[in-house]
Amino acid sequence: MKKSLPALIIALGIFFSVLVLTYSYKNRNQASNSIHVTGLGKKDFVSDLIVWNASFSRKSFELKDAYAALKTDRENILEYLKTKGVNEKEIVFASVDINKEFEHSYDKDGNHSSRFSGYRLTQNVEIESKEVEKIEEVAREITELINLGVEIYSRHPNYYYTQLSELKIEMIAAATEDAHTRAEQIASNAGARLGELKNAQMGIFQIIGQNSNEDYSWGGTFNTASKMKTATITMKLQFGVD
Repeated sequence: MKKSLPALIIALGIFFSVLVLTYSYKNRNQASNSIHVTGLGKKDFVSDLIVWNASFSRKSFELKDAYAALKTDRENILEYLKTKGVNEKEIVFASVDINKEFEHSYDKDGNHSSRFSGYRLTQNVEIESKEVEKIEEVAREITELINLGVEIYSRHPNYYYTQLSELKIEMIAAATEDAHTRAEQIASNAGARLGELKNAQMGIFQIIGQNSNEDYSWGGTFNTASKMKTATITMKLQFGVD
């Protein structure tokens, strides 16, 4: 009995080794009998929300005088925007930014000196609206306020889309269908039958301006400068093959 024990242990070791090798070989073959495809979902759309910003400022030696002038500008801007049909509820004025400004000079020996030149008060106005065309027109014509003596600086509008969640779902479905069609074609060309879905991985959602040369990024691109946009997403699928 003692002599047969080592032989039994060796036999069991060989048996389990064969099982492990068989299992590994089977899994390797199963993994190779699959198709990996990438499908693309792409859609052009028009932004339905615009955000426009502008800033205006006043400067004076006396803080109260600068503030009074800025207040007059704010009232003129508000009235101007209302006459353009902008909803007053969509107009937001930020808090006033106050800065002391100095004029710097150097004498012939290179010694520096500075002299207080006044208080610079700056305020920002923002409009967020779904009336995209109307706000675009306001942004183009805002320089009319210069004729009223308002020192205003208009920025380029930013454009957004409020139905992104629905758009993503639609595009994921399109990318999945595209990948499935590709996989079926590959299987058909190989004389095989497409099996069940084994794995699915969603790619990065990207939004760029239409007909632009913007680069995609690993973290996702989200264009806000263009009203006309293109969204893309990929789906990587793995199917079994029968």
